[in-house]
Amino acid sequence: MQKKLALIGCGNMGSAIVKGIVSAGLIAPDEIVVSDVAAASQERLAGELGCTGTCNNTEAVDGAEMVLIAVKPQYLDDVVAGFAPALGSDTLVISIAAGVTIARLEGLVGHDRKIVRVMPNLPAMVLAGMSSLTPNANVSPDEIVYVKRLFESFGRAEVVPEHLIDAVIAASGSSPAYVCVFIEALADAAVAEGMPRAQAYTFAEQAVLGTAKYLLETGTHPAVLKDMVSSPAGTTIEAVAALEAGGMRAAVIDAARAAAQRNRDM
Repeated sequence: MQKKLALIGCGNMGSAIVKGIVSAGLIAPDEIVVSDVAAASQERLAGELGCTGTCNNTEAVDGAEMVLIAVKPQYLDDVVAGFAPALGSDTLVISIAAGVTIARLEGLVGHDRKIVRVMPNLPAMVLAGMSSLTPNANVSPDEIVYVKRLFESFGRAEVVPEHLIDAVIAASGSSPAYVCVFIEALADAAVAEGMPRAQAYTFAEQAVLGTAKYLLETGTHPAVLKDMVSSPAGTTIEAVAALEAGGMRAAVIDAARAAAQRNRDM
């Protein structure tokens, strides 16, 4: 069997990534091995994908062209130290562990290794993720293109320098939570106006989804779309004025920068 990909850690994010890759037909299930310390986790994912599963990380990475590390940061050092000796000299190591720098990864697997640090976000689980890709100097341009294609199988991906990871956390990694707060507030307003709560969430969620989809697919600047829907003396401009008076723009900036600072402090 040609082993193209070994997944270490079968949690929600690692599983979502591999499912996206398989669904897009980029790597066949029989070319994938998934590994997890919990037998039930690797058996579940292996059964869903039709790939090989194991609880032995060394066995999983042995002979693999790529290794995707999807374990929690606090466990990463011990996990990687356990399988690092089994890595091939040309194996491409991809890590989605939050806050784990390329320098730290190089210290664990070797400074001569090909490493890509990735920061995905939760919408990857519904094939609408946003991922940042940061390769070290050993990764070739063709390999970067290939990894980007893999991560675009479940959303969008951009190559960014490592010094912008804090900005990625602020704008993408943590932002699903900010969006949820906004959706809750919209729904609360609709409920206050008499709409049933379940229906209020449907209207608010679809509005956010549709707006983001429009902006991404048309390339329209958010300010332009805002102006398009803000008629003179209309309802929308009245709402925008209230948001500005309430300091929404400054609050969002402050929140996102707080997330970035927390990431720097970790």
